[in-house]
Amino acid sequence: MTSKRDITIYDIAKVLNLSPATVSRGLKDHPAINVKTRKRITDMAKEMGYRSNNFASNLRRQKTNTIGIIVHELKSQFISSVLAGIEKVTAGSGYDLIIGHSSETWQKEVANAHNLFHKRVDGLIASLAFDTKDLDHFAPFVQKGIPVVFFDRAEDNKYGTRVIIDNVKAGYEATAHLAGQGCRSIAHLTASLNRNVYAERLQGYQQALADNGLTFDPNLLLVNDLSEASAIRSAHLVMKMDPRPDGIFITNDFCAAVFAIALKEAGLRVPEDIAIVGFNNDVISKIIDPKLTTINYPGEEMGATSARILLDQLTGISPAHSTDTIIIKSELIVRGSSLKLQATNR
Repeated sequence: MTSKRDITIYDIAKVLNLSPATVSRGLKDHPAINVKTRKRITDMAKEMGYRSNNFASNLRRQKTNTIGIIVHELKSQFISSVLAGIEKVTAGSGYDLIIGHSSETWQKEVANAHNLFHKRVDGLIASLAFDTKDLDHFAPFVQKGIPVVFFDRAEDNKYGTRVIIDNVKAGYEATAHLAGQGCRSIAHLTASLNRNVYAERLQGYQQALADNGLTFDPNLLLVNDLSEASAIRSAHLVMKMDPRPDGIFITNDFCAAVFAIALKEAGLRVPEDIAIVGFNNDVISKIIDPKLTTINYPGEEMGATSARILLDQLTGISPAHSTDTIIIKSELIVRGSSLKLQATNR
């Protein structure tokens, strides 16, 4: 089956007995074309199913009005909120978004970067996969003068601006809060320490232990993919420990919620037996019982900030290849899952 060819301005011009130049100007609402003729042109274009080829027009101007985005997953509320922030800023500036999904693999991230580069995006916003080994796949963007902004999972690099939170501080606050609730054996459940976010939260966790007179025990550090299955396995592992930890800092709210449910199904109480602090302030943190103490990680603000920085670079307001680091504020939100002192005194 052959596809129907696209209608062109030449087809419209032939039907209306006008020059192609007149049709082109009329479709662009040019004031040199009188209102009645403009209406004839737009009405006929609609009737014939004409579609303007903005992509080809933009290419002639060496601009596509598209921004590429590479994310490591699509099913997290945090990533959804980041994308909402990006869209809110870019929509008003006339940019379309092309989203690539790395599925937490370096190979797919490289392929996404290659694909977006050849789609001629004007700029790129990216967050790294679990196992990304190096950032050389972003070099072609720099070489072509295409600005890059990294958010969340963003290593120190020579390719673009970083938009992050102070993960060391966040990890410290989460752990210090548990220590302040009387926890003396605090476990830490996290993901790939190759990524800045998890390595820095671990650093904060270790510093808070030291400042509260607690010793770091490598056996209490659990590293996995933060999936539902991993959360359940981690909960059963923690329950078998002797002595059993009385607190845990988990770097993802969904994982923390699954962990808490597994404890409760085994007959343990949260926070009396094990106090829990999560991370991200996802919706699930407010609907689980008890509600989850967590670190508020403002995804929409991070997305909007990343987009504004990129637009400033695209318009020349700021240098196109700045390697600055922008830190977004985060904060500890205390809820029932960690209030061990209050629960034991009831």
